[in-house]
Amino acid sequence: MASLRIGHGFDVHRLVAGRRLVIGGVELPFDKGLEGHSDADVLVHAVMDALLGAAGLGDIGQHFPPTDPALKDADSLLLLEQVGQKIEKAGYGRIGNIDCTVMAEQPRLAPYVPEMKTRMAAALAVDTSRLNIKCTTTETLGFVGRGEGIAASAVCMISSNE
Repeated sequence: MASLRIGHGFDVHRLVAGRRLVIGGVELPFDKGLEGHSDADVLVHAVMDALLGAAGLGDIGQHFPPTDPALKDADSLLLLEQVGQKIEKAGYGRIGNIDCTVMAEQPRLAPYVPEMKTRMAAALAVDTSRLNIKCTTTETLGFVGRGEGIAASAVCMISSNE
């Protein structure tokens, strides 16, 4: 009998000048980008943490430490692909669904959601119907509302390979 597991992930990165903005594997036209050791893709990082958590494999910092020079400016979609392989190896390779929320005042993200879904689903080798991405603002409240950063959360359901 297959075992079902639920995971939750959350990530936040500061917006800074001089970096490109990558969310959901898509480079967005914007005057700031997210600060981080890798490409700082806040959405992909939240999904990675949700998947790793569901499989009982810790968090992204354990698997991809920010102190690793090999990960400097790394493409988070490639890291997501590795997470998919890790959960498969742990016996939890069936992804039931992933539901995500990105919180940003700017830029407007909704037009890019279909491409985000396509790229992230491809990295995990799942159908796009298993991935849902929602975008919201924080109504100008908090660090997101002031345009200081972008946050994302994700939940997932995975099952054993049985």
